[in-house]
Amino acid sequence: MSSTSNTGLGFLANVRTALSVAGGIYALALGLIAVPYFQSHALYLNALTLPFFADYDAPERYGLAMNKTYNFKIQTVDNETLGAWFILSESFYQSLPSHSTIPKPFVQHALRARPTILFFHGNAATRALKARIQHYSAFSSRLNVNVLAIDYRGFADSTGSPSEDGLVRDARAAYEWLISSGARGEDVLLMGHSLGTGVSARLAAELSREELPYRGVVLMSPFSSISELVKTYSVLGVVPLVKPLTMIPYAFNFVTWALIHKFDTLTVVPQIKGKVLIAHAENDWDIPYTHSEILFNAFLEPLLPPVDIPSDPVSTTKEDWSAFTAQIAARKNERENVVITTRMPNFGVMEEFTDRGGETTVGGERVRGGEYWAAGQQGGGTPRNREVIFVKMLEGNHDYVGVQEGLQDIIGQKFSLLPSSASTMTPLASAAPEATPDLLDVGESTTSEAPTSEAGRWSPITGMSAGTDWPVKVVE
Repeated sequence: MSSTSNTGLGFLANVRTALSVAGGIYALALGLIAVPYFQSHALYLNALTLPFFADYDAPERYGLAMNKTYNFKIQTVDNETLGAWFILSESFYQSLPSHSTIPKPFVQHALRARPTILFFHGNAATRALKARIQHYSAFSSRLNVNVLAIDYRGFADSTGSPSEDGLVRDARAAYEWLISSGARGEDVLLMGHSLGTGVSARLAAELSREELPYRGVVLMSPFSSISELVKTYSVLGVVPLVKPLTMIPYAFNFVTWALIHKFDTLTVVPQIKGKVLIAHAENDWDIPYTHSEILFNAFLEPLLPPVDIPSDPVSTTKEDWSAFTAQIAARKNERENVVITTRMPNFGVMEEFTDRGGETTVGGERVRGGEYWAAGQQGGGTPRNREVIFVKMLEGNHDYVGVQEGLQDIIGQKFSLLPSSASTMTPLASAAPEATPDLLDVGESTTSEAPTSEAGRWSPITGMSAGTDWPVKVVE
């Protein structure tokens, strides 16, 4: 046998060995994902505390203006402590008589002067990550809003370990801190990025069920559910994570069965009654923009006529097929009537519609939207002229969707955040500074009469008024 043949056989043997090792590692990794401990660390990546050794008392080190940010702690109902930053809006910050003092005494007045974005970040890293700092800076300056950014339990300087229900409790604690510190619910815009969209969507659904006001919710680079994300996720956008399992009977079912963290945003769609804006970039390699399309279509579904899909295409009669195609045509036509599409050169496409109570009239008959929305909450209930917007951008990747100025302008317009409204701000000189507790323990909420919704906001018939006091306990 020639040396060339021996070399070829040796190469094939090495390839087989490499493939066997890779397959073994792949199988081991999938097996570990079924273990809750490893699954949690793979999903949250909270052990990756970037930037390392961050000094949260010195946000200026990470690019924020001097004394523009208040570093403090929020205590949850289950006694976890969350690290948080409150960043002042630019106009309020510039109105301060001096930038040499900490912003703590001015928090209450800042909350009453301008709206606030309650920001929920994605997995891994901390609130001091550079990409997140860029979001805070852009929102506080271009949109002229306050920003409250928290680190979930188990992240950064927060206590505890992350879980789906735990992160939602963290989000609720942050919302209640804003209210107890002087914010009106109608002035709080919920905003989530990546993993944070699952958190913000569940918080919006919870507030909607309890008839508590919020300005709306923004979902940036969202996923429809963790199980669907696992199915579509590709490492570096190229190597599919679990798609090879679809070739093995029941293998993928094992993966979805083993998931203990669901973050199934699709199932909470019927419960969200506030205005919703979904934003995604086409060049997102981590979460495909198809997830956003699925979510947008789920909000739209109650307004479209149903389509009866033939159960057996082979035995379908000509008449049944004609009826099926007619239903598809009617559905397409109604979608074009309901959805307004705006194409923005060199930026992307925006689709939007207004849900006027979760049902519509098609061909003189009412469509099933009312029943759909009533199923989302005990006792029924429907959205009140709720707008849903989907912005699909050409650029932004996964981590920089929110820093696109085009998207910021759309958010500012749709949620009435544009700086032009800053003229209503009360001059700081006319208001005495009021202290804000360092650590709050927020208990159960109470409700009272709330005003009717304004443009860009949602308020229930019964909810929280600006003067409602939350039960607050100062922890020494």
